[in-house]
Amino acid sequence: QVQLVESGGGLVQAGGSLRLSCAASGRTFSTYAMGWFRQAPGKEREFVAAITGIGTRNYADSVKGRFTISRDNARNTVYLQMNSLNAEDTALYFCATGYGSASSRPEMYNYWGQGTQVTVSS
Repeated sequence: QVQLVESGGGLVQAGGSLRLSCAASGRTFSTYAMGWFRQAPGKEREFVAAITGIGTRNYADSVKGRFTISRDNARNTVYLQMNSLNAEDTALYFCATGYGSASSRPEMYNYWGQGTQVTVSS
């Protein structure tokens, strides 16, 4: 049984930073790609960032230069460092695990966490 548990969300002022974590269990973590997605109220889920087992990264244009995805295979954990946050980053953030490349497509991920809320006040 694969489980993903996100943490680190919260309320932050515009311009601030947060670091999200996602702890994985139930599979050989280092083998699989990990992704972060987000969903704001009334909007579709959108890709944020992804990383392969060997560290190849992919970012949405909207977060390039501000967000950094990383992983610690020894701890079975993936991180999302978010800097220079703005109100448009407010959303429920999900981590997911899937096969292959650091895809931006949600259908390439077969396990999802429950999400952690990030709220940026302007």
